[in-house]
Amino acid sequence: MNLFEIHKNNLSKKYSPLSSRIRPEKLSDVFGQKHLISKGQFLYEAIKNNNVPSLIFVGPPGCGKTTLAKLICKESKNYMGEISAVSSGVKDIRDFAKLAGEKLGEYGIQSTLFIDEIHRFSKSQQDALLPHIEDGDFKVIGATTENPSYSIINPLLSRVKLCFLEKLNESEIKKLITKTINNKNYSLENLKHNLTDDLIDLIVNYSAGDARFAINSIEVCSNHVNNTNKLLSKNIIEEILEKNILYDKNDDYHYHIISAFIKSMRGSDPNAAIYYLARMISGGENPEFIARRLIIFASEDIGLANPQALNLATSTLYAVKNIGMPESRIILAETTIYLAASLKSNSSYKAIDLALNYINNTSGDEIPINLLNQVTELDKQKNYGENYKYPHDFPNNFIKENYLPENIKNKIFYDPKDFGIEKSIKDRINKLWEK
Repeated sequence: MNLFEIHKNNLSKKYSPLSSRIRPEKLSDVFGQKHLISKGQFLYEAIKNNNVPSLIFVGPPGCGKTTLAKLICKESKNYMGEISAVSSGVKDIRDFAKLAGEKLGEYGIQSTLFIDEIHRFSKSQQDALLPHIEDGDFKVIGATTENPSYSIINPLLSRVKLCFLEKLNESEIKKLITKTINNKNYSLENLKHNLTDDLIDLIVNYSAGDARFAINSIEVCSNHVNNTNKLLSKNIIEEILEKNILYDKNDDYHYHIISAFIKSMRGSDPNAAIYYLARMISGGENPEFIARRLIIFASEDIGLANPQALNLATSTLYAVKNIGMPESRIILAETTIYLAASLKSNSSYKAIDLALNYINNTSGDEIPINLLNQVTELDKQKNYGENYKYPHDFPNNFIKENYLPENIKNKIFYDPKDFGIEKSIKDRINKLWEK
């Protein structure tokens, strides 16, 4: 490394955000994620014994995904390469594979490739990782804020260990802020007596579990004090932090917007729903993410009151995938308005959760013998399926029969509502079963 590169690196460290400069140097200094890095937990023991497999860290922004990746490589004495899936491709993977081979062959050093926002890699780019993981050329540590079931291909999922990270709780964020302010190396002396407990709590609240946001907010506050020579107050901090909260689809705040979007549709307010949809689109949210949320909403909140809603939402995802932006905004708007204005029912959602709760808290009830399938000779000897009444052999294709286990034959899981299409479903069920 020449003098120019050394000078450049020193300046980069000097001008990088505070959250980057204070990254923990030891595992014991990490805040949060105790379910992974406490003694006896998977990741702690894997790091301690130097047998960490390829991983994908899944979690919200600012929970420590990059920090843990760096610490793993440091503790394992692995050479670490870093790329972002936003700006990298197959060529970068091949270049790293070549470098990793040289490190291993010449120095016996293993390598790990850290891929930030790995969900942004296309299928072919993810495919390019598979042979290198399989052959042990290098390990991969990916980081994503997205659901890996939607964004990571199955062959890659089968070759890595998923680690789910959690946002930091308020106590952890507060301890992190206090420790940072009291560290003389970060030049935050102007905050020691200026930032009261009430003001720290305010920053903690704005951070919503995002350590990066919390630390960078402290730096902004410190700069503001230096720039204005004014004491911090609740109003000043609110003004500073509000200006920094913009919609970011990779930030926790986007979950607040999607929450408001869903709740507006649930409350049958198409105007509010369109407003929050516009904020997401304007902020660059992935339209497929929005479309998937519409599908979930159609089944969870509209359900059988209007079964057509699920068909429309499913078609919306197909259309958005094939049309793209900006035209997809119209498709999303049309479906949003329809779902917001539709009759609502959550009876299907409640029915399956009620049944699952029952199943998970019982050891399994005996299925009526007339419903069992008769396959083998032994089944026949045990009278499986005997006296089963085939509904199509009876008037109106119905015969009153008990299909539940005997001990819960009167238990109700599905309770239909009196709205829309579901009212006719309820009337038919009541008539058939004489309720």
